[in-house]
Amino acid sequence: MDVLAEATKRREAGYPVISMAVGQPSHPAPKAALEAARAALGHGRLGYTDALGTSSLRTAIARHYRTRYGVDIDPQRVAVTTGSSAGFNLAFLALFDPGDCVAIARPGYPAYRNILAALGLTVVEVEADAESGFTLTPQSLEAAAAKAGKRLDGVLLASPANPTGTVTGRAGLKALAEYCHDNDIAFISDEIYHGLTFAGEETTALAVTDEAVIINSFSKYYCMTGWRIGWMVLPESQVRAFERIAQSLYISPPELSQISAEAALGSEAELDVYKASYGANRDLLMKRLPEIGFTIASPMDGAFYAYADVSRFTNDSMDFARKMLAEISVAATPGLDFDPLEGHRTMRFSYAGAEADMVAAMDRIARWLA
Repeated sequence: MDVLAEATKRREAGYPVISMAVGQPSHPAPKAALEAARAALGHGRLGYTDALGTSSLRTAIARHYRTRYGVDIDPQRVAVTTGSSAGFNLAFLALFDPGDCVAIARPGYPAYRNILAALGLTVVEVEADAESGFTLTPQSLEAAAAKAGKRLDGVLLASPANPTGTVTGRAGLKALAEYCHDNDIAFISDEIYHGLTFAGEETTALAVTDEAVIINSFSKYYCMTGWRIGWMVLPESQVRAFERIAQSLYISPPELSQISAEAALGSEAELDVYKASYGANRDLLMKRLPEIGFTIASPMDGAFYAYADVSRFTNDSMDFARKMLAEISVAATPGLDFDPLEGHRTMRFSYAGAEADMVAAMDRIARWLA
């Protein structure tokens, strides 16, 4: 976010900045979502809803799971949230007590680590490398817990993952779910990049267990980052606890965003055209980054990121990011955000932007490094 803020300043000062720093889709929200918002603004009767969202949106999300995954869930298990960020807050507060230990992958989304720490929880970072398939496994969890001398109370897995792009298939999810069940560990599945899988087997954890807490969002596939609207699917026994915390923290998600999100759920044909543009950008980066001299450090199977080893040119990814922005107006994210131990030699490049911008960015970086 610091890189993004500096990029914004430079753009406002007239520099031709290309941002590959954040996971911000370049496309607008689906047409149906925009039309629904206009209609809602026309009558203007927007207010509080139930803390867990409108019944119509919760029902539509349950229907989405039946249509997309063949999974039947009770709409009462769906909780609509103010973005997935609120979902993480609710999950950590409802499932854990201060001092509990939660395992996350390293490299991984930095907000996990920061929110957990802010709530007084202990973070156990589990190395996700080629040996583990760049994901969490029962074996890697056991090893990390033993090394830390901790008993795990929770496991948080993202698939597709940020920044690695890893897609954990059904067998991997089933193994994790069974491990968590057998060891009385809460299992949280971050699925906010579902819909953006280019290789591998995209599976919701709901297909293998009813005990996981699922977190998803309209931000990425649905191109609705600024609308701040997401959802969770909860174990039946947990719904009331989540509801009571949500009532106190958020009152309710924004009604305008809920109305638009419900309309967006029928827009897959339009959104898959957007996905194809990310796929073209992915192909471009898979070709150009190695030509430039960067090694692709993990699979690019899902989400819209390339996680690259830049150690041929630097051992300080933050300084490298600052120089790249200052000298050629290309913004990317230093790996230290995602990996406090090894991230000094990595960078994350988002390919969610326009194809012309991706081409121009690669050309600028190639000339700059040469």
